[in-house]
Amino acid sequence: MSTSRPKDRKRAILALVAHDEKKDDLTEFCVRHKHVLQDWDLIGTGSTAKRVSEATRLPVHAYLSGPEGGDAQIAARVALDEVGAVIFLLDPLSAHPHDPDIETLQRVCNVHNVPIATNLAAAELIIQPKTINEQEE
Repeated sequence: MSTSRPKDRKRAILALVAHDEKKDDLTEFCVRHKHVLQDWDLIGTGSTAKRVSEATRLPVHAYLSGPEGGDAQIAARVALDEVGAVIFLLDPLSAHPHDPDIETLQRVCNVHNVPIATNLAAAELIIQPKTINEQEE
């Protein structure tokens, strides 16, 4: 099955991040889509990476937790053009002490034209299989 994984190696990394209130949702999403995610190199912040890796048995490189700088570490990888897409499930109903780092990650994704999904509907779009036109290229 062909996935949306970019062809060139530098853009084959998918970053996985989730606020505490959304970690279960992201983990379930990854379990459901393991067959697609196995085609990506996965990275994530702290406990999110650990939970996804344990649930899917896929390797997920773990950075620091978000409040400890993990969001900033992933933003740096995006800025270096090493990340193809980011799934960052936000909890819009809670305040987070590291909001500036979250905003930085979103801004860097926008500056570098890297797709970022902040909810499950958008995450589905990021990982869906290529369209027929893309497969013909």
